[in-house]
Amino acid sequence: MKKKKRKLLLQALKTSGLDKIIGSFLIFYLLAALIIWLIDPNITNYFDSLWYSFAALSTIGFGDVTATVFITRIITVLLWIYAAIVIAIMTAVLTGYFMDAAKLKVNESVQEFLSQLEHLPELSREELEALSERVKTFNKK
Repeated sequence: MKKKKRKLLLQALKTSGLDKIIGSFLIFYLLAALIIWLIDPNITNYFDSLWYSFAALSTIGFGDVTATVFITRIITVLLWIYAAIVIAIMTAVLTGYFMDAAKLKVNESVQEFLSQLEHLPELSREELEALSERVKTFNKK
């Protein structure tokens, strides 16, 4: 089951292109922080620029590092828009993955149940009772 879930997740990442989307976002984030550091005199080192970008993206906005140049504010807005899009895509892909994983679990459970039904005469009394309980539980849902 874990192998199938892992395969399902990798397939979801590959078909959606989420791995490339996240990679391009990280590159954009690092470059935007570099540009902000180089342009804005209020931001004195690259770490502060990374911190400022993170605070802006997370909408925390601590205020300990602020942008003072118009162009750095525009870059911050673009960075935030890109992050919002990436988060929306990531949420959709992960939701799809969890839905597919749930379907996989149900399908495997149904397959196991049908297999037991096919071999009904071969089951022990305990296995028959357990199967009967599963049927009762299923009917209650």
